[in-house]
Amino acid sequence: MPTGMAIRDVREQLFDAADRVLLHSGPSALTSRAVTTEAGCAKGVLHRHFADFDAFLADFVLDRVHRLDERITELHRSVGEESVVDNLAGALTALFGSVAVAIVALVTFRDELRARLRETWPAGVPVLTEAAIGIAAYLAEERTAGRIAPDADVDTLGATLIGTGHLLFADRTGEPPSAEAVRRMVGTVLGGVLSKP
Repeated sequence: MPTGMAIRDVREQLFDAADRVLLHSGPSALTSRAVTTEAGCAKGVLHRHFADFDAFLADFVLDRVHRLDERITELHRSVGEESVVDNLAGALTALFGSVAVAIVALVTFRDELRARLRETWPAGVPVLTEAAIGIAAYLAEERTAGRIAPDADVDTLGATLIGTGHLLFADRTGEPPSAEAVRRMVGTVLGGVLSKP
């Protein structure tokens, strides 16, 4: 097997293991030993591919941010279809039902990780910032399609939806919010800018 392929497979294996540890045990449990144990490999494997554990975590977070592109692309494909509220409620549920909420806690939890991320990501928490930008772009397309008021501030609305969505989903240990609760939140945030059908 070519070396490049093996490295890519190991990185993905380690990133997937980090997802599982984060989702099941939270950011305080995410250690190099926990990741390699979950991945079923020796601890030295992680250190052969990353300078240190914070370098691993920074690459992990940025990889998960780039995976948001698929969800945002799906959202953009829904412009003009179904309802704006349903489209956004589905997108927010998919986003916050993933590892995103745990990544926010991880970035908040680790000072060195935040410092590393600042080298390539100048502001905000990467997962939330990227999602807010994507939702604002979706809302701009819906505004062009006439389903959002022409004077709607889509950047503020995108950030508000992400912030409020994060608050709804932030408790990893409790029951996730119902689909109706997410729809109600989106409808409330967008209430003043939705065009009447």
